[in-house]
Amino acid sequence: MRVEILGAERRRRWGDEKKLDIVMSVGIAGATVTEVAERHDVTRQQIYTSRRELRRKGLLLPSAGPMFLPVDMPVAQSAPRMGKGTDRLSALVELQLCCGRNLRFDREIDTATLTRLIKAVEAA
Repeated sequence: MRVEILGAERRRRWGDEKKLDIVMSVGIAGATVTEVAERHDVTRQQIYTSRRELRRKGLLLPSAGPMFLPVDMPVAQSAPRMGKGTDRLSALVELQLCCGRNLRFDREIDTATLTRLIKAVEAA
């Protein structure tokens, strides 16, 4: 049996800088690993492998997961009651997650519950 390989060689050798660029583009504007892989004509596994390799070399920090930052929000003046539920809406906080989803929750929520909620939404 005779086999011939026609066309250009598919193996590419990218440096750490190019790999880091590809890995860091995951999540920007909600881009998934699959979308980034298609855009750069690589497999998803190559992105995961590059991510592990870059972390091992110390070029990519491991993700720390959800992080809470202090926010100073001025208290808005209450508008006259326009109907049932108006005050309830003003007590909600909206959080945009890196996965492109938004969470709305009561500002009285405890951090442990909010952490579990963020992890559940990001894993879905």
